[in-house]
Amino acid sequence: MSKVPIALTIAGSDSGGGAGIQADLRTFAFHCVHGMSAITCVTAQNTLGVTRVEAMSPAAVAAQIEAVMSDIGANAAKTGMLLNREIIETVAEQVEKWQLKQLVIDPVMVSRTGAQLIDDDAIASLRDKLIPKALIVTPNRYEAQLLSGLEINTLEDMKAAAQMVHKLGAGVVLVKGGGMMGEWRGVDVWFDGEHWETLTTETVDTSNTHGTGCTLSAAIAANLALGKDLWLAVEQAKNYVTTALKYALDIGRGTGPVGHFFPLRLEKNS
Repeated sequence: MSKVPIALTIAGSDSGGGAGIQADLRTFAFHCVHGMSAITCVTAQNTLGVTRVEAMSPAAVAAQIEAVMSDIGANAAKTGMLLNREIIETVAEQVEKWQLKQLVIDPVMVSRTGAQLIDDDAIASLRDKLIPKALIVTPNRYEAQLLSGLEINTLEDMKAAAQMVHKLGAGVVLVKGGGMMGEWRGVDVWFDGEHWETLTTETVDTSNTHGTGCTLSAAIAANLALGKDLWLAVEQAKNYVTTALKYALDIGRGTGPVGHFFPLRLEKNS
């Protein structure tokens, strides 16, 4: 294993560059972590939305993971959009084969607006086959509702959902509050089976929030690759996303992405 910290993202491609593997690799880079990728699907999308999605074959997904893990290895990995049951089961097999213990699962099932992105069979596979292998799983409000079967409107609801998701086998559950309303907006709930914690940062007033979930999970994986413990990895990842939101990119005619490369912008303007 190289002394250079290395992280792997297993996710979809966002042609608009704001989320998916593009966001993940950019996040890895600005943590000085070498990023590798296994693409699960290709999307045609921009700031206005997604117009086309094409899945990679399960064999192609497996081959990408095999190629990088057999030669380079990884200190940490994360998953994003896995799209269908066959891909999810393939990824679960590869996680087991390569013993990817520092695995961050962003269970991309529902958008921040509540639109379901994958079918029920895929959700069942994610719940049964992959989440039990996670060091940490990071569902948003709507994903936590699907995984737990509970309606989430309050902090207590978030805690109850985190407890239910934890029973699926993940080491830690982080229910994200970006989709919450009022005082709970942006408040995340951590549950490790014994301890509860809430993570709160300042609220950033911007409509350009595309890629926040991908960026958070990628930043957690990057910090794990750097050798940080999980709590610190999560805490620093949340701070990174908050700052990236402050420097979000006002591009296109819809929802722009967070500003992953804000360190360079700060340096340039200093």
